[in-house]
Formats: sequence, C-alpha cells, structure tokens
Amino acid sequence: MVIGVCTIHLDLPGCHSLKDKRRILKSILARLGNDFNISVAEVERNDAWQHAVLGVACVSSDQGNVHRLLTKVVRSIEKGRFDAQVADYEIEVV
Repeated sequence: MVIGVCTIHLDLPGCHSLKDKRRILKSILARLGNDFNISVAEVERNDAWQHAVLGVACVSSDQGNVHRLLTKVVRSIEKGRFDAQVADYEIEVV
C-alpha cells in the first residue's frame, strides 16, 4: 500500500473576506474530490483571506500512480477556472 500526500499553497488575490475565500475553496474541494476520488481539505491559514493551504491524500498500490495522480490534481487547479493560483506545492509518497 502506497500513500501519497500533497500540500498545495494557494494565493487567492480576488478575496476580500472569509466568505469569498470559503466560496472559492468550496468549489475547488468539491471539484477535486469528484474528479479524482481523493481526500482534500483546507489544513492551514484558515483565517487568512488571500491565502490557503490544501492537504490532498490518496492511496494506491503503485508509487508511480500516486505521484501521477497528485501531479494531475495540482495541474487541474493551475489550469482550472478557479480564482486561485498555485504558489507552491509538495508531494510526499510514503
């Protein structure tokens, strides 16, 4: 069993309140969960209006599949029509 964890740092330049941030993150979390069958949640910077940190986790039997899937998740945020920009990310395979 291989476990993959990805930490994604997002910039949310269009947010002017926590309500704006929650609206954007709710859309991102729902889309990622449905499209990739992964677990995803906001894990840090909960009170910062224009920044968020997402934690993404998946399980597979192959290390290559885990890394490819998590890379696709990051790319989908970068290319998606979200009001968010990927500032940094880190993939860890256990």
